[in-house]
Amino acid sequence: MGFRYTASEAPREVKTIFEKYSENGVMTVDHLHRFLIDVQKQEKATREDAQSIINAASSLLHRNGLHLDAFFKYLFGDNNPPLALHEVHQDMDAPISHYFIFTGHNSYLTGNQLSSDCSEVPIIDALKKGVRVIELDIWPNSNKNDIDVLHGRTLTAPVELIKCLRAIKAHAFDVSDYPVVVTLEDHLTPELQSKVAEMVTAIFGEILFTPPVGESLKEFPSPNSLKRRIIISTKPPKEYKEGKDEEAVQKGKSLGDEEVWGREVPSFIERNKSGYKVDPDKVRRLSLSEEQLEKAAEKYAKQIVRFTQQNLLRIYPKGTRVTSSNYNPLVGWSHGAQMVAFNMQGYGRSLWLMQGMFRANGGCGYIKKPDILLKGGSDSDIFDPKATLPVTIYMGEGWYFDFRHTHFDQYSPPDFYTRVGIAGVPADTVMKKTKTLEDNWIPAWDEVFEFPLTVPELALLRLEVHEYDMSEKDDFGGQTCLPVWELQEGIRAYPLHSRKGDKYKSVKLLVRCEFV
Repeated sequence: MGFRYTASEAPREVKTIFEKYSENGVMTVDHLHRFLIDVQKQEKATREDAQSIINAASSLLHRNGLHLDAFFKYLFGDNNPPLALHEVHQDMDAPISHYFIFTGHNSYLTGNQLSSDCSEVPIIDALKKGVRVIELDIWPNSNKNDIDVLHGRTLTAPVELIKCLRAIKAHAFDVSDYPVVVTLEDHLTPELQSKVAEMVTAIFGEILFTPPVGESLKEFPSPNSLKRRIIISTKPPKEYKEGKDEEAVQKGKSLGDEEVWGREVPSFIERNKSGYKVDPDKVRRLSLSEEQLEKAAEKYAKQIVRFTQQNLLRIYPKGTRVTSSNYNPLVGWSHGAQMVAFNMQGYGRSLWLMQGMFRANGGCGYIKKPDILLKGGSDSDIFDPKATLPVTIYMGEGWYFDFRHTHFDQYSPPDFYTRVGIAGVPADTVMKKTKTLEDNWIPAWDEVFEFPLTVPELALLRLEVHEYDMSEKDDFGGQTCLPVWELQEGIRAYPLHSRKGDKYKSVKLLVRCEFV
């Protein structure tokens, strides 16, 4: 039968390393300590760290050290992940405009943009994944006496605004203490606007952020100063503002609808009376569609980056993405856009990049922008290649346990290959692939790839496993996407995820990364 499973064996290089850092077939605490420093580049590793690894493997009854099997099991185990500890480690005291923020688009939709139901459930799902910006389109209900959330002028079934707000209150800080921004696209009458203001104040109470009355924000507050706060941000409907925003970013100024931040609730009606004035001393917010950004960036790339050093820029999917697909988020990030809004209800490569990016900084939903986007460099600035990232794909395992044995091939074991590459600035973006290994549940490719990086601070490592199929489309076998600047060097176990971004129980790759 073609489905016999054989245990995985350590790759040749792992055996060689074990021989170097062991004596008489045993890797002692001192050997392992030296390995952690030399190979894994854990300069701060202690003997205690090494001892705890040995103790964790002590079911094999060798407290004095590791044999090859135990060493290999440790390398390919859950306690040797590609990213460092799951905790916030960046400076969180800079203005919020200095961060990329995990941002949802039409957060209330359960599926496509035209006919799916609206619900609070996708909002809860997004918050549980670490999303920090929730977007709601608010409209009068059918009786014109209350407020619904729906995608206007489509067949989407509405959900009551109050349900969405209560869901946000209940789950805003499930996975991150950093602020949640609720963006309301407002299609309401003044009477209903004041009803929203009352509703928001009643539900969020003291956790609602409101700047001091009479003060204009000269710069945005920091994520730290806004911990466990909800910020309400309103904007007029897209039909009001289409075409005006692009001109604004070129002139370095914005429309009044995107000016006042956090003060919308108490001044919903007052704002409508005062008209749309621009105060040059205020920080501003601006929204552009992905197409408007690309068009503006052709001529005004430097100005956009400068605009985002103090002001907030949100990018949203073009209207033709009715299936809730997404676009390349790196276009927005590389121009400094803090809020690259994504449809979280779909799945696909663009969403994998978004999920990968926000695995950084402990998954808190805020990532400090690199210095190159925060400093006012000259127009002639060019980046020299800063680093080369060699990536060794040793092997993979786990499909035998996580998939039906006939999932890939009816009559034989799978034929796996790995695609490996970088998503980043255009100069760094590339995909390569390993050879295809036929009939093997535990493929050992043992191939090295080199990636020169001009902007490692905006680079994501992409890994995808596929199963070669001669007659049909190749089958999907897992993916992961990780921020290059947070990768732990050395030999690590990289867990793979499904198309939707859910982590598989067993599927993983053994990979070595190091910066040279």
